[in-house]
Amino acid sequence: MAHKPVGLGLSIATTGSSVRTDAIKVTSSVLRITALNTDAYVAVGGNPNASLNDYIIPAGTSAGIGVTKGSQRVIGITTGATTVVTCPEGTAFGFGVGDFVSLEADNISEVQYLSDLSHVAVASLDTTADVNGFFQTRATLTADTSGIVTDFAATDARLISSVKVAAISYSTGGSIHVQPIQTTGIA
Repeated sequence: MAHKPVGLGLSIATTGSSVRTDAIKVTSSVLRITALNTDAYVAVGGNPNASLNDYIIPAGTSAGIGVTKGSQRVIGITTGATTVVTCPEGTAFGFGVGDFVSLEADNISEVQYLSDLSHVAVASLDTTADVNGFFQTRATLTADTSGIVTDFAATDARLISSVKVAAISYSTGGSIHVQPIQTTGIA
């Protein structure tokens, strides 16, 4: 099976306690995780904690872990203690309550939107038609963007799925490397 890297890979050291990677934008449906020097037990999710009962990757081997990718175009953002993201009318929102998302955008008016809306949870969804004149899906995110005073403006703004990988091992001196990949059925 052939692998094509998609996006940046990252590594973390493993110990006898659960450690987590930074957020990974899900640009592919497979994360290739390699355990180096010691067996690693891994968990993938919004803010996972790994235990010795989780998926094991033996030292010196790799495993492909499936993740769900998704993206949704964004046409507006209302800042506040929580953040409301507005999506185009007539589109389905590909995320559910509890999913984690990150904002990507080109030519954005304020870069703080990108940092404040990095790996945040979806708190609620409003898909009701004609509430206060809105027909679009609106999602409330658990991000405090009250410090942003610049109106949102961007071309090709979108929310994208994001996850973290947690790992634990019996001993120190190990690490894992995580790489989003595409796979093909040919070698």
